[in-house]
Amino acid sequence: MNEKELLLNLLDKPSVTPDDAGCFDVIESYLSEFGFQTEIVTFGAVKNLWAVHGNGQPLTVFAGHVDVVPPGDLSKWTTPPFAPTERGGYLYARGAADMKAGVATMCLAATNFVTQYPDYQGSIAIMLTADEEGPAHDGIKQLMPYLVERGVNMDYVIFGEPSSDKVLGDTIKNGRRGSMHVHLTILGQQGHVAYPDLAANPIHALGPVITRLADEIWCQGNEYFPATSKQIWELSGGAGASNIIPGEATIRFNFRFSNQLSAETIIERVHTLVAETLQTLATNTGKRYTYDLYHELAGEPFLTREGDLTQAMQAACQSVLGQSPKLSTGGGTSDARFVAPFGPQVVEFGPVNATIHQVDECVKIDDLPRLTQVYQRVLMTLYGKN
Repeated sequence: MNEKELLLNLLDKPSVTPDDAGCFDVIESYLSEFGFQTEIVTFGAVKNLWAVHGNGQPLTVFAGHVDVVPPGDLSKWTTPPFAPTERGGYLYARGAADMKAGVATMCLAATNFVTQYPDYQGSIAIMLTADEEGPAHDGIKQLMPYLVERGVNMDYVIFGEPSSDKVLGDTIKNGRRGSMHVHLTILGQQGHVAYPDLAANPIHALGPVITRLADEIWCQGNEYFPATSKQIWELSGGAGASNIIPGEATIRFNFRFSNQLSAETIIERVHTLVAETLQTLATNTGKRYTYDLYHELAGEPFLTREGDLTQAMQAACQSVLGQSPKLSTGGGTSDARFVAPFGPQVVEFGPVNATIHQVDECVKIDDLPRLTQVYQRVLMTLYGKN
């Protein structure tokens, strides 16, 4: 079976989070033919796959997910999202780039390597979940501590996420920014719009609060990370009638932050800025406000510094693809944030990400065997087979 054949067997499965929709059956069947010991580990309603070949160290793990985001409006797809279709050298289907192409090529690279080098020293594993695109509570987040408790000690972890920007091999993710949502509600005094002196309008109070938060320089970034950013993604208020000053107003915003900060330090600063701004309002206007604030941490920032894994990946891209990839920590979050805290070197490398989560998501067919070759070349380097 080649990359395209294995990928087609995955793409026709409607594996919208948290349903693997039979993807794991396909992968288990394939890997077991090459001596991989496979098991399904279930947390809640989520299945996770762990498959390992060999024993001891080093242990290199290919990781990722088989779940996909919903296809959305089916009428906007040129062809059905779960009926993979070839057009113009591309394979179109939901999950083609994010990240079933990565899954298929990682599996091929692993089986090719153990077949070609049956005497290699160490072990190779495949770690997959069906809970990455959704809540991500019952996938790698729980699987990692479960495996570590069993004595699994990972040295290198490669996520087959679509990291490439313009062409295959131009970017390797060697870290990710932290991500945190903050929910802030300003509490004022409800009243009649004709008698504002008897009320305290929390929407008015939000103005200077937003300005203060927007003007704050959270950090300058460093050689690995851009400066921390804050973006408001929702603002709400109102009491359901045009003649009522509401009693509360809410903003929700997201921080993408560098390794110069932690979630704890950011929240402390938010509390300080909001409290100071509301105190200034009370002094200047006589209007008193209080606030409620809570946050949801999606993940702390992590970084794999240049070392064995990044060097092996860069060398493989140069050798196979003729590319000199840049190291990047940009983009959103991934399951790599649940692996890095346990100590292994972690990178993300995979197909071009231009169409992920879009209508007519696709992957270049000619990139599939080249991606397999990159992964395989990395294994050859890490296990001294060059």
